[in-house]
Amino acid sequence: MSDLLALLYPWNKAIHIMAVITWMAGIFYLPRLFVYHAEQATVGDARDEVFRVMEHKLLRYIMNPSMIVVWVFGLALVATPGIVDWGMVWPWAKAISVLAMTWFHMWLSARRKEFAAGQNQMAGRRYRLMNEVPTILMIVIVLSVVIKF
Repeated sequence: MSDLLALLYPWNKAIHIMAVITWMAGIFYLPRLFVYHAEQATVGDARDEVFRVMEHKLLRYIMNPSMIVVWVFGLALVATPGIVDWGMVWPWAKAISVLAMTWFHMWLSARRKEFAAGQNQMAGRRYRLMNEVPTILMIVIVLSVVIKF
């Protein structure tokens, strides 16, 4: 199995990177949609319906599959012999940040369900602030992997 993982390493890495890009695009865009939804739509109006459809499709058809692919191929990379030295800090920093990014994804999913039910309680400003969370996590993840501190 380890020989197969080593042979497939470049492919696993490429697919992982493409999935990360797609996931991050959604992670950055969905809170922005929430800002506009909270500030420009009223429950039941035409804008509300458009935002609901956009948010649903973004999460269901882009973000969820991307997150799954990130996890599957990321775990394949971790399982590849010689790639990760768990005695260093960087893999732990990345792992914690990826878990936090996954939590943020789930938090966004819960907010989408609130919008869909017409029960959003948060203002656009709060969504703007929360949109900084994935930026910080992305910085930690990229620096961890590239610099390997």
